[in-house]
Amino acid sequence: MSTPNKYDIVIIGGGPIGLACGIEAKKKGLSYMILEKGCLVNSLYHYPANMTFFSTSEKLEIGGVPFISHGHKPTRSESLEYYRRVTQSWELNVHLYEKVEKVQKGTETKFELITTKGKYLSEAVIVATGFYDKPNYMNVPGEDLPKVEHYYKEPHPYANQKVLVVGAANSAVDTALETYRKDAEVTMVVRGEAISHRVKYWIKPDIDNRIKEGSIKAYFNSEVAEIREHEVDIKTPEGIVTIENDFVLAMTGYQPDFSFLQNIGIVLCDDETRMPTHNQETYESNMPGLYVAGVVCGGMVTSKWFIENSREHAEIVIEKISKELEAKV
Repeated sequence: MSTPNKYDIVIIGGGPIGLACGIEAKKKGLSYMILEKGCLVNSLYHYPANMTFFSTSEKLEIGGVPFISHGHKPTRSESLEYYRRVTQSWELNVHLYEKVEKVQKGTETKFELITTKGKYLSEAVIVATGFYDKPNYMNVPGEDLPKVEHYYKEPHPYANQKVLVVGAANSAVDTALETYRKDAEVTMVVRGEAISHRVKYWIKPDIDNRIKEGSIKAYFNSEVAEIREHEVDIKTPEGIVTIENDFVLAMTGYQPDFSFLQNIGIVLCDDETRMPTHNQETYESNMPGLYVAGVVCGGMVTSKWFIENSREHAEIVIEKISKELEAKV
């Protein structure tokens, strides 16, 4: 008889790659469960409401389930609907709103996992938690004020307000343009000398033109120095500039939960990339039986892995685990 709460594989993270791992495990006839601390595809849910993906829909498909979008590029809402459909189609064993608090060596099995709702035993663990867990903080005075937000959803709350957008990548540019078009007075603070070249090609001319014509004010080679209730100090090459301000939208990027990775025993490669140590071919970490999959593999190198090119991790990892389990029989 099988032991309750005992699995061949426990997958941490219910995003697209975590779901893909569950699909591959099911194909192999392995017992598995997916643990997600938030809602299904939690990271995608926290994307801006009007976000459009870089890729066409077929590059986001998993499990052979067709992803049909109305436009050339799928939207956030379409992706949420798609991954719900994938989960239902494959009848995946997903536990939502259940956070993993500890992963430790087991006695009956290789691993024991302690969550906010229970305890599970597993022969293998896959960490597929993405990199959208924690914002990259500016670490400046006033960043903890209620007017400062690190996750942007939609432009309406900022209509007719003085908004400071921090950052130069896609999220910052989308935020600046959307709030500007809802009659916000928008100022951008950019560390570099220009808007990032990685900004979506159909969006970049728009933001460049808005800055050029002065509709959106931009301070380049600059950074936020201090935030106060009604003002912000900006450190520019010419010195400190103080502007009136109602909201600060810090689109400074995100990072994996590195403390969680370290607490479960995964060694980070170095202080700069913070890439979790793993075999480049099998994605097994420095801990035998514990794997990483998806964009979390890149650590702070967020331009290396995406849904599109890390879907294959699921098949590789599950194949490796399957062979090891067969060898134990």
